[in-house]
Amino acid sequence: MAIPSFFVSFTKILVGFCLLCMVHKDFVVAGFEEVRVEHDTNEPLTNGSITTAGTGEDGRSELCGTDLSFLGPPYGNMSTAKMVCSPIWNTFVLRYHQREDNVMTIILSAVYTTGWVGIGFSRNGMMLGSSAMVGWFNRKGHARIKQYYLQGAHASQVIPDKGELPLNGIPPVVSLHGAMIYLAFQAKFEHRLGRQPILLAFGTRYPTGFHHLTKHDDKTAVWFDFSQASVLNIDTSQRKNHGILGLMAWGLILPAGAIVPRYLKHKDPLWYYLHAVIQFLGFILGLASVLLGIQLYQGMNADIPAHRGIGIFVLVLSILQVMAFFLRPNKDSKYRRYWNWYHLWFGRMALFFGSLNIVLGIQYAGAGDDWKIGYGFLLAITLLVVIILETFSCMRRRRDKSNLPSNFQMNTI
Repeated sequence: MAIPSFFVSFTKILVGFCLLCMVHKDFVVAGFEEVRVEHDTNEPLTNGSITTAGTGEDGRSELCGTDLSFLGPPYGNMSTAKMVCSPIWNTFVLRYHQREDNVMTIILSAVYTTGWVGIGFSRNGMMLGSSAMVGWFNRKGHARIKQYYLQGAHASQVIPDKGELPLNGIPPVVSLHGAMIYLAFQAKFEHRLGRQPILLAFGTRYPTGFHHLTKHDDKTAVWFDFSQASVLNIDTSQRKNHGILGLMAWGLILPAGAIVPRYLKHKDPLWYYLHAVIQFLGFILGLASVLLGIQLYQGMNADIPAHRGIGIFVLVLSILQVMAFFLRPNKDSKYRRYWNWYHLWFGRMALFFGSLNIVLGIQYAGAGDDWKIGYGFLLAITLLVVIILETFSCMRRRRDKSNLPSNFQMNTI
């Protein structure tokens, strides 16, 4: 079947544009909004030299000028002039002091009514695998502060009294002062902290049972530079867009395009054009998802080897499928059977590993039940459509067989 020249030209332009996007020098890492921090470059950063964008001098003094003696030793004995203080998110204020032996004193404060307040340390800006310090006052007014290991997104996977923060022998403290809650702790790190992903969250409901945290009311992730007291807000929409594009490409469009040639072959040449257009659309969305993944890896250090490796493998398979479109031999070619085999099995592998990578992405990102339900819904719809089309296909084949004569009488020569 001859392919119209306009279709080939359009496809070449489309693929060329996508490849250009991959190597364009202006395709830079995005997704961060910097909070400006001013300081005197000739003096160490102290409480009196830090301001944040949108926070005036009066606001800074009110947030950072509180006497911390109510915390008791050793936290209350530290001079506020030696501590770096920076508003970090909403009403959250971070104070810290880093000694030469890499022991860091951290004091987090926030407006408090009920529930809990927490700060987490992440490797890549994601919840999964992070460790957090969480403090609260229970209904009886008793103070509680614990380290948690964030093993997953569900409350049952947030494990109390576990974690990787290297706390030293100084007991952590949680205290109420006015309308603010203060969490104070010390940790001895292997090296001085520089640019570090920080998780911040709070919940208005009390922890339940054996100190199991309730679901947060709000949360955020930021890059905090402890060497300069600067904040970079991590744009979580980048992660969400990466997931949405991957879900649409490998969970909906590409499977739909694969269904077309199996069940619409009797609609020649309509099935061919539908298959090509749908798969190219899926390829574009899949490519966009990979490009966003590269941004996340470079900008957030989102190092997830299995997810990244499978994503690259699926992209290679997708590019090979695009190349197969241009190298498709004629029907009467002796190589056509080998091309059919290659196109069929490489496509199946791409769909399988693409689906697997969606599951891994949802798991590693600590996505909520909405993502799992959404992808499960797509799988259910796809399976239902396949069952319906397979039923119609079997009925059509039986009908075609019944319309054939039972035997043919051949004239002898």
